[in-house]
Amino acid sequence: MYKKVNIRRLKTGVSGLDSLLGGGVPEFSLNLIAGTPGSGKTTLAHQIMFSLAGPKNRALFFTVLGEPALKMLRYQQQFPFFDINKVNQSVRYVNLSVDLLEGNFARVLSRIAEEVRDYSPSLIFIDSFRSIVQSAKREGQEASELQQFVQHLGMQLTSWQATTFLIGEYGMPESESSPIFTVADGILWLSQNLHRNSMVRKMQVVKMRGQAQAPGLHTFRISNTGIQVFPRAIIQQRTVVGPAVKSSTEEQRVPMGISGLDKMLGGGLPAGYSLLVVGPSGSGKTILATEFLAEGVRRGETGVIAAFEKSPSQLLNNKLSALVKSGQVGVIDTRSLDLSIDETLYDLIEMIHRTQAKRIVIDSLSGFELALAPEFSEDFRGSLYRMIAELTGMGVTVLMIAELEDRYTDLRFSPYGSAFLADAIIVQRYIEIVGQFKRVLSVVKVRSSEHSKDIRLFDITDDGIIIGDTLSEYAGIMTGRPMVSP
Repeated sequence: MYKKVNIRRLKTGVSGLDSLLGGGVPEFSLNLIAGTPGSGKTTLAHQIMFSLAGPKNRALFFTVLGEPALKMLRYQQQFPFFDINKVNQSVRYVNLSVDLLEGNFARVLSRIAEEVRDYSPSLIFIDSFRSIVQSAKREGQEASELQQFVQHLGMQLTSWQATTFLIGEYGMPESESSPIFTVADGILWLSQNLHRNSMVRKMQVVKMRGQAQAPGLHTFRISNTGIQVFPRAIIQQRTVVGPAVKSSTEEQRVPMGISGLDKMLGGGLPAGYSLLVVGPSGSGKTILATEFLAEGVRRGETGVIAAFEKSPSQLLNNKLSALVKSGQVGVIDTRSLDLSIDETLYDLIEMIHRTQAKRIVIDSLSGFELALAPEFSEDFRGSLYRMIAELTGMGVTVLMIAELEDRYTDLRFSPYGSAFLADAIIVQRYIEIVGQFKRVLSVVKVRSSEHSKDIRLFDITDDGIIIGDTLSEYAGIMTGRPMVSP
């Protein structure tokens, strides 16, 4: 009876990478890490190697670069993943540059085979594999000889039962004719692009045999700790904007913490919904969001606020500051520029899992868009849609704030045409009554739920937001004209 072979997947130790690969790197596979100069190929290879290498999983790192391995190690050991105790114990470096200068493919292949037999590694790295190809071109060797070398190397690497990584600088046109792209089991493509004044690094899993991988381009960063990948949010069948987890939350309502507002919403905001609160500057949007988080804490629910327009110290009023200090509300400071939505989503999900948060506030969408790198802001609506779908698909209730210029002569429900992604919308406005401007709010929509159609006055006091009378009760004393914008 036929028995399926189970392939073990090796965890790379690179944050976010395993989810792109479909669970990790297949054991005994031949993989290519390709990309443009400076995109992080060697750093990625070292981070994977030091994560996997150990007494029972020894690694052999071949260098065919013009510079000595010592120079490369000088920079790689600045990262915390570099373990000097593993060098010459479970990690060994071999320089092939002298053999390569002779231009003899057979000699290079023989030297690799000798080192592998002597050391018996579980992991093999060759950096840079493209140098071998370039050397062949300089020596005028035929393409068929290079093809033969690649095939023989691939067969030997497979027979040694080692997981192999070839590192090389390739441009997209080269990939179409390079033989290594044909025999490789997995291909990781790294790139860095300058968009206006922003540097954006992206990673793509071109192929990974035998397992599903995340499609598309995914952003990553090289920081002092190494490489961190931020998988692109992909909407699954289970993830639908709105009541994606309705089977478990169909009757559950989330109280807003403001007297009278829950009644306007039809009994509170349905759990797992996204709520868009829009209004002009100073209308009380952030205060409403604060009450939303504070009510959750009163009910034993932790929350998270992502601050884009203001620093955490500017954003936190006395009530919210106390909640943050107590650990009941987490704060993500996202004011650094050149963000991607996937990077922000990664931070949010990490904090949601760590704190078991049930309520999320994004303050604000306009600040969020400004914080994005220009390349990502061009697809802001689509990326935001995927982000909100992912969060609500987790059963988290999301409150988004958006500043909306009050034109006084027309009524809009959101900037950027983003109202479609919200399950509920609350609009705040200014009106003029007897020579004074007043604040009013109304519930524009709550999907699959009845809600109030009233426009109600409200005040902001030391105790928070107080909902007042309906606007119709003031019809007799209204001036009959909109407030003039100063």
